[in-house]
Amino acid sequence: MSLRLSTVILPIDRWCEGGRTKWQRAEDLGFHTAYTYDHLSWRTFRDGPWFGALPTLTAAATATERLRLGTLVTSPNFRHPVPLAKELMSLDDISGGRITLGIGAGGKGFDGTALGQEPWTPRERADRFGEFLPLLDRLLTQREVDAEGAFYSASEYRNVPGCVQRPRLPFAVAATGPRGMRLAAQHGQAWVTTGDPKLYDEGTPEQSVEALREQVEKLGKACAELGRDATELDKILLHGFTPDRNRPLESVDAFVDFAGRHCELGFTEIVIHWPIADSGFAADQSIFERIATEAVAELN
Repeated sequence: MSLRLSTVILPIDRWCEGGRTKWQRAEDLGFHTAYTYDHLSWRTFRDGPWFGALPTLTAAATATERLRLGTLVTSPNFRHPVPLAKELMSLDDISGGRITLGIGAGGKGFDGTALGQEPWTPRERADRFGEFLPLLDRLLTQREVDAEGAFYSASEYRNVPGCVQRPRLPFAVAATGPRGMRLAAQHGQAWVTTGDPKLYDEGTPEQSVEALREQVEKLGKACAELGRDATELDKILLHGFTPDRNRPLESVDAFVDFAGRHCELGFTEIVIHWPIADSGFAADQSIFERIATEAVAELN
């Protein structure tokens, strides 16, 4: 499969002050998908502007025509499957069937305590995600759902008329552990990773490639155990969290080298951050745009 190049646009701009322009420019540059983060706030951006993911994607859907749109990633930290399913069905309709839901178990950051709860342990997050994702799948594919779980329930839920994309919009499941990999194999149309976070500060790019190779192999094993062909799943790498950091965005050649090494592992889509000045995502806008327009042709 040919490599797809996508971008992630953090929701930090007022729509009338640059927000709309970025999403429209992403379409003009030919990106396959433009994603945004689905957080209430995030890391060093916590005290600055930060807008909601689903309203932002709704606005982006009305401002673009061809560009796919999505979240990287939605999680149970502050969401419930029932209202989320209704919002996603509506967003899929507004966009004309251009939505991908990136979804994962969530982390221990600000989102994990914003509703006043104690931070969940990794096991609690996995337990919740293990119930959240299958229920969301049902809510988006079945006209009527009744379900009672330990964490999430639905009573006489109706999701009519359903998604434009059938049987529902695609799930891109973020996972690295065995339980998450199994959920990706069961419910995903794609799998998402950022690499091995333990290697970010002290690892090497070569170690990162090997860690990603192992993750791809684990996904293949999870698919095989369920009788599914792992090649059916797109494999998405969100760039910026490996030891390479932002160096692949320093030139077209640097990105082609980075992407080529990861394509060899089986990745079908690489997502790069839209440049943000004075942040960990700072990059030269002109080089970024050259990568968007030139790099894929060199790789495919």
